[in-house]
Amino acid sequence: MEYYVGLDVSLKQTAVCIVDQKGAVKHEAIAEFVWPHAESVVRIGLESGPTSTWLWTELNKMGLPVICIDARHAKAALKMQINKSDRNDAVGIARIMQTGWYREVRVKALDSHAIKALLVSRALLVKIKRDIENQIRGLLKNLGLVIGRAKMNTFKTRAQELIEGKPALTAVVEPLLVAREAIAQQIADLDRKVMGLARNDAQVRRFMTTPGIGPITALCYLATIDDPTRFNKSRNVGAYIGLTARRYASGETDWTGRISKCGDAMLRSYLFEAANVLLTRVAKWPALKAWGMRLAKRSGIRKAKVAVARKLAVILHRMWIDGTEFNWSSKEVAA
Repeated sequence: MEYYVGLDVSLKQTAVCIVDQKGAVKHEAIAEFVWPHAESVVRIGLESGPTSTWLWTELNKMGLPVICIDARHAKAALKMQINKSDRNDAVGIARIMQTGWYREVRVKALDSHAIKALLVSRALLVKIKRDIENQIRGLLKNLGLVIGRAKMNTFKTRAQELIEGKPALTAVVEPLLVAREAIAQQIADLDRKVMGLARNDAQVRRFMTTPGIGPITALCYLATIDDPTRFNKSRNVGAYIGLTARRYASGETDWTGRISKCGDAMLRSYLFEAANVLLTRVAKWPALKAWGMRLAKRSGIRKAKVAVARKLAVILHRMWIDGTEFNWSSKEVAA
């Protein structure tokens, strides 16, 4: 007899259901049925979500045929049930495993999650630091005091000059400056960790030979893609990151819209920044920059940056598969 298992995972408890090949419910307690039926279990399904990574990893270590399915596909099937409950959802997921109507989601390695957690923490601190600076600028601007363009330590020095001799304003701005300095120190510590990871990874160093790609973008690409062999074609990476246009074609209607913005928003933004650096700051003229500048003349610089970002995603994947560095043009190409 073949069995199919459904897991509805939550923080405190997990609802479990097992059905046989005829669809009859057999057991609903994880400890009571997983091991007794392990040899006969064909598929164990759970939805993608915040808790799916560790659960999938641990069950996979046990040698169980666990499958993580797309939560959107599961929702489309489970919403047909009249009564919504964890118990019913587990039954529904088990029946999805039985019918095979699901889309499997790749669960990334824990090392990739650790790298991504580092980058997310750094991005959050950078945002908080920027918000503090904007708050200080706003407080001073209300009193006719303008900091102007200021970076690094210049910002602190300029702000202290403006609040000097103003006790009431000093009491408000000084704590924000202290908090900004503390956050800047933490960002610097994380930057050192990022640089250490980049130096110790040969693939990241190869990514960084691409113009516009720095250690943060390279590490983010490595952690997001995780395994390059999961894509049959390099061009599929652009769609995975959400840098390809949406399309709707039905009957007499056929239109192409803006980019889908599916997938990882952080990697998409970093690739867009890399494209901006390539088109506006890189002095050499590789074929990719020449192509981007020709596109900018026809469609505008913003669309060109998006297109170049998509090209960068494809090129990085090809470099990863082939184990090569970025191929600069043998001759400089004019725009």
